[in-house]
Amino acid sequence: MPPNNKKIITFENPSSPISEAFKTLRTNIHWSSMNREVKTILVTSTEKNTGKSLTAVNMAVSFAQLGKKVVLLDCDLRKPTQHEYFMKSNRNGISHLLAGHYQLEQCLVDTHIENLTLLPSGTIPPNPSELLESYRMVELLEELKTAFDVVIIDSPPALVVTDAHILAPKCDGVIFVIRSGKTKTEMAKKALSYLKYANAHILGIVLNDQKNMKREIQYGYGG
Repeated sequence: MPPNNKKIITFENPSSPISEAFKTLRTNIHWSSMNREVKTILVTSTEKNTGKSLTAVNMAVSFAQLGKKVVLLDCDLRKPTQHEYFMKSNRNGISHLLAGHYQLEQCLVDTHIENLTLLPSGTIPPNPSELLESYRMVELLEELKTAFDVVIIDSPPALVVTDAHILAPKCDGVIFVIRSGKTKTEMAKKALSYLKYANAHILGIVLNDQKNMKREIQYGYGG
């Protein structure tokens, strides 16, 4: 079992300013989807260590707290972390589903949070991009959209590998995470241009770690 060294603030302290910020993010996503269905939401960033996975899990919890039936996918098949937040095994998961080794019900994992289900990444495969680009991935997302109200997808950073570009057009929208003092403006613009070129629908941008708001997030609309 992975060590319990990752905290889910929206679950552990739902009245905190950070939790309130995620509720605001949830509300903004809701209003941005008034004219189109948004059920599958990809979370990505420019580079690693921006709080991308932290944002994804707290977004998922926030939707679950609203009574939505939520599934959180760890599509970072290179450096998966979501199973660690819930102290769950990563033995079976998305990589096995896409390779045809297991059925969906064999890989879904109940969590200690009501309304929230986890779909771990599974064993790290030798060909992550090829698996995510497969038609089976499209089928998997359609299955999950039928079974759940909201599908949150944690993907690798957009400038590191092509996985986010592959997944983005398969999803209804993208949340792009940047970190204050770390993410360079030109790199963020480059990553966003790549995503838009891949026909991604950018729902908004989350800014983590503002100096005057420790571990806080802010949300703004993307183009």
